[in-house]
Amino acid sequence: MDFEAARAGLIEHLSSEIRDKRVLAAMARIPRERFVLPESQQFAYDDRPLPIGLDQTISQPFIIALMTEALELTGSDKVLEIGTGSGYQAAILAELARSVITTERLPALAEKARGVLDSLGYTNVAVHLAEETLGWQGEAPYNAIIVTAGAPRVAVDLLAQLAIGGRLVIPVGSRYVQELYKITKRKKKNIVENLGGCRFVSLVGKDAWEEE
Repeated sequence: MDFEAARAGLIEHLSSEIRDKRVLAAMARIPRERFVLPESQQFAYDDRPLPIGLDQTISQPFIIALMTEALELTGSDKVLEIGTGSGYQAAILAELARSVITTERLPALAEKARGVLDSLGYTNVAVHLAEETLGWQGEAPYNAIIVTAGAPRVAVDLLAQLAIGGRLVIPVGSRYVQELYKITKRKKKNIVENLGGCRFVSLVGKDAWEEE
């Protein structure tokens, strides 16, 4: 399969709705086929989520691009990702930010993602096993936080780790369907924007869902 041609086709498809050319350029540089299961590689550039094992998924490219665009990264940001999964989103962030801290609660996924990211030469990404409290408090504050799993509410612990002026992008709703919110932190009143409907696996942990 010609992955480069398929990748170019996906980027062209996304460009009709994603305005940030830097996000599209980052996605054009990353081999998504490296982040999916071998049996799914032929579908790596379809605009849809794919299973990555352990009941987890790699998100739909459009949603990934939309969430990344909403972070408004400048190249000098420190970014926190909640839910490493395959590592694909972390790779995109690494292309656009100064440093990326990403947490994953499943050790097997964390190890695999770390291996792929290392093999691709990303030296500005740190993959950690998730702690009981959401986020990674030791590196706070962050200029941007992205949550790649559906939460029942906007997590207070994550807002506390966000710098003033920072952006939090998080899916909020039920276990089965959510709305994608962007919260910009202000000293007095945060700015909240609804970016539309989405569907993610459940965010598990304190200030989120209990594990089923």
